[in-house]
Amino acid sequence: MLKKLFSHTAIYGLAPQITKVASFFSLPLITQELTELDYGVAGVLTAYTSAIAVFSFLGLRITLVNSFFKSPNQYKWAWRQLYGFLSLWNIVYAFILGGLIYLIIPAEAYDQKWLIVFLHIGPIVFFGPTSNICSTYYQLSQKPMQIATRSVIFGFLSIGLNVLFIVHYQMGFMGWFWSSFIVGVVRNLSFYYPLNFILKLTPIFNFKWRFIKKSLKVSLPMVPHYYSGYLLENSDKMVMDVSGISTSNIGKYNVAYTVGKFTNTLGTASGLAIGPMLNKFYKEGKDKAASNLIFILQVAFLTITFLLSLWMKEAFSFLIRNDTLAKMYYLGIVIVMAYNYRPMYFGANAKLMFTEKTNVLWKVTLGAGLINVILNIILLPIYGFEAAAITTFIAYMFMGYAGFYFKVFKQISDINYYPILWISITIALTIAVYFLRDLDIMYKLLISIASISISGLIIFRFNKKLNGLSK
Repeated sequence: MLKKLFSHTAIYGLAPQITKVASFFSLPLITQELTELDYGVAGVLTAYTSAIAVFSFLGLRITLVNSFFKSPNQYKWAWRQLYGFLSLWNIVYAFILGGLIYLIIPAEAYDQKWLIVFLHIGPIVFFGPTSNICSTYYQLSQKPMQIATRSVIFGFLSIGLNVLFIVHYQMGFMGWFWSSFIVGVVRNLSFYYPLNFILKLTPIFNFKWRFIKKSLKVSLPMVPHYYSGYLLENSDKMVMDVSGISTSNIGKYNVAYTVGKFTNTLGTASGLAIGPMLNKFYKEGKDKAASNLIFILQVAFLTITFLLSLWMKEAFSFLIRNDTLAKMYYLGIVIVMAYNYRPMYFGANAKLMFTEKTNVLWKVTLGAGLINVILNIILLPIYGFEAAAITTFIAYMFMGYAGFYFKVFKQISDINYYPILWISITIALTIAVYFLRDLDIMYKLLISIASISISGLIIFRFNKKLNGLSK
């Protein structure tokens, strides 16, 4: 089981990380051609467009997942109807998105507003939910190579296009938008053929409204749950914009968040890998085995994020060839350590989703998002853009651990996940690594070796228990 967890996480996570690493090595090239304003324009647009991104799928992924596991002989009928409904809905969504972009484009990009609108909504209008549905099928079927191969190919394509447009053609922030559009179109094309012709999952446009309404009744409570992702990851830049913080300072914060995106990708990958395993344990009534799987992942996350934060200064010095932007490494440490919420978040919420207790999830996730927004509104005008890193950490800790304290979770699970212990360890390691960030390299090497050795021993012990529980 441990081998499967880490191998699938590696495939889901390391495949895109191969291109992430390549992307990092391209930073010395593109950061010489970009300014804080370029990062600021991209950050502001991302903040606002992400504000409604959750509505593109309406939370219906939960219906895809549950029908796949609970109705293995009939799920295709359900998927085809959802495909048809979402294809039509995405056209409406695309025009809403286009209108929003037109209204909020920063002054620095106003001359190219119509082109920016088209580059953002084009793939949505042309392909709708194609890539999301097909990648969900591959993930649930535990065929990670189908997703990983595309991640590598299109990741390198994105890097090449970024270098071409930003470095060679000197297009600034427009280089990112053109690259995203081209990769989005090609990526959707790669999923369109297998979904429609190999898997025969063609859209049914004459869908049954009764089925759609039933699905939406379960999925719509998930919209606030998924919306928390925006509130946690992008709303801070929107609050900065509304608060009058300069586009340049927003750009500085956006640079610090690039390393957080690396950690977020690892979290997403581990979720894709661990999700089917947890559902299998829940189906078999092996909740204790599921908790041990969560503990293994938590230890791995704490180790990886600690080491990444420990070497953050060196990474920024090498990769960011812009002295002003490279100094933002200290914010990256706090943001990266915040992502340690992820394994414990899986521990509570995977069980809630499996039992379809979705009316509780939004309280946790939306609550975390609102905490982030409210704290940003209060603190950013006083302490500046740096405060957003602290508010992000606080909000993620709430999201990772609040689910364990709801009455409904205690009704569906009698397993102790030791939330107080894990959050205490996370906070202690965050404080420690923040003060260790400027140590001599030799001391950092010794700390790294000790950290890997200790975590390896702990994971070995948890895995031994897991093997016994999963039989």
